[in-house]
Amino acid sequence: MLRVISGVSKGRKLKAVPGSHTRPTTDKVKEAIFSRIGPYFSGGTVLDLFAGTGALGIEAISRGMDRGIFIDINPKSIEVIKGNISVVGQTEQAEVYRNDAKKALKACAKRKLKFDLVFLDPPYKLEMTEDILQQMDLLTLFQKGAIVVVEHDAVYKYNEQIGKLQSNRRLVYGDTAVTVYEYDSE
Repeated sequence: MLRVISGVSKGRKLKAVPGSHTRPTTDKVKEAIFSRIGPYFSGGTVLDLFAGTGALGIEAISRGMDRGIFIDINPKSIEVIKGNISVVGQTEQAEVYRNDAKKALKACAKRKLKFDLVFLDPPYKLEMTEDILQQMDLLTLFQKGAIVVVEHDAVYKYNEQIGKLQSNRRLVYGDTAVTVYEYDSE
């Protein structure tokens, strides 16, 4: 069962995407992520790229982010994200887009958006995360001090530095790993 684990929407149940193409973040991993990066926020904008169910971005808004941008290419995911956002009462704080990740980032740059928190949880078979992080850096999509959380297969180890992003921790939970980066604009 997916649920919001803390904040103003605590306890609200979220729907999963039907089928086996998405891999929702477990509550254990989600709790560990937020205990490392927050656990609560005083405003800002979150990007949930490869959003799946939208659970990570929804959790961040529940814990104090002002707004969230949710992007996924799967139409079923988009439907589930919109439903989950509605269930937790975040429709005024959320924008949901069906788009390819790299095209979506260019659209965000055109709008001059900058993110304080970014979740990247692409399908494990897609080995494009470092390219996406480099693109985000080049497009200046990060606020100073932004936190980037990459969820990935535990067998893979990302570079400690990607552009102006510096990894400050790597957490492993069974076959899932989480690498956390901080953006240093200097």
